Formats: sequence, structure tokens, C-alpha cells
Amino acid sequence: MAASATRQALQEAWTRRGLLAWLLWPASLLYGSLWQLRQWLFRVGLRSVHRAGVPVIVVGNVVAGGAGKTPIVIALVQHLQALGLRPGVVSRGYGRATRDCRLVDADALPDDVGDEPLLIRRRTAAPVCVARSRIAAARALLAAHPDLDLLICDDGLQHRALHRDIEVCVFDERGIGNGFLLPAGPLREPWPRHADLLVVSGDPALCGAFHHTHRALASHAVRMDGSTLDLQTLVQPAIGPLARPIVAVAGTAQPHVFFGMLRSRGVMLGETRALPDHAPFEATQWAGPADNTLLCTEKDAVKLWRHRPDALAVPLLVHLDPPFWAALRKLLHLRGTPQIRAKLQSMDGHTPTATAGLPGHQGLA
Repeated sequence: MAASATRQALQEAWTRRGLLAWLLWPASLLYGSLWQLRQWLFRVGLRSVHRAGVPVIVVGNVVAGGAGKTPIVIALVQHLQALGLRPGVVSRGYGRATRDCRLVDADALPDDVGDEPLLIRRRTAAPVCVARSRIAAARALLAAHPDLDLLICDDGLQHRALHRDIEVCVFDERGIGNGFLLPAGPLREPWPRHADLLVVSGDPALCGAFHHTHRALASHAVRMDGSTLDLQTLVQPAIGPLARPIVAVAGTAQPHVFFGMLRSRGVMLGETRALPDHAPFEATQWAGPADNTLLCTEKDAVKLWRHRPDALAVPLLVHLDPPFWAALRKLLHLRGTPQIRAKLQSMDGHTPTATAGLPGHQGLA
């Protein structure tokens, strides 16, 4: 409870330059100095940058907390697959109980590999590897799948030790908050900074040329067996098993966004349960007879279905603007391998689109 209250206080302090932010400002100066020292060590070669052997796309953000990176990663993987490329994904697997380097199977436990890597694996069928060291994850993934054309690093924008060829920096409606570095503000590193592709949802006051992404919930929910249910059936009072209180749960960086999206779809929520990002779902809390209709995010579903197989996961649809895909393709031509360029040239004239959250992808169950 105390940890939750602390997180809430910091989140509120990071929105403006109030008293708490100024009290923490001296600590942010120390953080900034350490950050600059770390960058200098890489620049002068005292810390090494490792190349994976194939191009690497890093998807991350410069603010603490989630900004919607994983849906962007999924959209990227699906788009690259549609272009005829074979991408793999590396991640630390935040929130997992294990510490080793391991490939992510579609039937893995989220406690072992992390909820987001497991969701990516199930939704895209792309090879995924988790490790505390992203370099180790990249090496293991390429050793197991030497035919991969490129790697996508889920998070790790500040992880300079792994060479990246393309950087995708993601923002949500919070922007850069009060503009202070941690802990006085949400910034993990000074802003502005260069990134190849800047992606933003909402309309925060930010400088630079951004590509916009539109996020919305699907009109359906997904059951554990992969079948779907029209959300419209939850809008009006239902008869039978659906005539139960509707409870929405979200263990994300901003649970209120999920709840608000459900309400905007007309779903009448009887209760909402906001959990910390990557929160575990304990059997003692969720096991037993179901006396409600439980809605959750897809990320939470990979953990919750073990205890509540009747839970309904509502996919998040992510649409990136066409100029983003054009810019990405240009960067792949410029920085990709001859094999990547050859595959892209074979697709000239085709403009596949990728939308994270569409039903029917592999591994929804």
C-alpha cells in the first residue's frame, strides 16, 4: 500500500514543477551527472558497444513508466513479416521471477518469461528471447534462429551497450511531464534527443517531427480459447450468464486509460481494479467461483487466464500513420543488409499495413 501511494505521489509530482518536484530536483542533478558520465564512457571507448550481427531496431521511451511500447513492437513485427522479413524480439522480460536467458515458447508461463514477451510471442509467432542482458538475448536468439533478418529490442533505448541501427522513441499523452530528470521528473535521459522515428499518441506539447498513432479498443473481447465476443453484448443489460456485474482489471502503467476506453465503448463497469504495471495475479485473489464478468487487457490475460479462464481480454488496436511505415522502409533500405534490401525490393509496389490487436493472429489462446 505504501509503495502504491509513493508511486501515485511521484506520478502526480511529475506532471508539474510543484513543491515535491523542486525538493527532488537536487537528486535529479546527480542523476543527470551520472548519465553524462555513462555517455562519455561509451564515446571514448571505455565501455564497449556490441553488434548483434543483424540490424537492430530499438523501441523505447525516455520517460519512466509505460508509454505503449509493446503494441508498437507487435505492429512492427507484423508489418515486417508482411514485407517478407523475419524479425525476432529481445527483451529483459520485466517482472519475471527467473534470471536466466531463455527462448519464449507460446505455452510458457508469464512468471518465467514476463507478460509482455509472452504476449508478443503469442500474437506474432515471432521468435522471442528474454535475458537480463539484451546482448545475451540477441546472441541466444540468433544462435537458435540464424535465419532472422533483424532484431527488435523491446525497450532498451537507454541501453547503449547493444548497438542499434534504428531508434523508435514512443510517447503518450503525458509527453515529457514537467521536463525534469528522475526522480524530480519522469525523464530517464535529457530531452530533446535524436531518435530516428518519434511516435506519439494523443496531442502532448512536444518539439520535433512526430508520427501519430491512434489507439482504440477493439469492438470484441477474446476468450481463452481464442473465440471472440462482441463488446456490444456488454453494453445493454444482458440475460443469463452475462447478467452479472462487470469488473475491469488492468495491471498497466495507466489503468485508467483502459477503463476509460471501455466506458467510451458503452460498457457499464460495476467495478474497476487498478493494479501496478506487471502486477502478478495470485490464485488466492482470483480463484473460485466467478460471480462477475471480468474484462482485462491482453497483457494481463496471459497471467489471469490461469486463475480465471472465463476472463475476457479486450485487444488494443494501434494504427500508425502511413508516413511512419514509409520512413521505416527508407531506413531499412539505408541501414539494412543486402538481404533485407533484396526482400524489400521484391515487395516494391506493395504497401502492407500492420494493426496490433486484430483477431485471428497466432497464439491468442
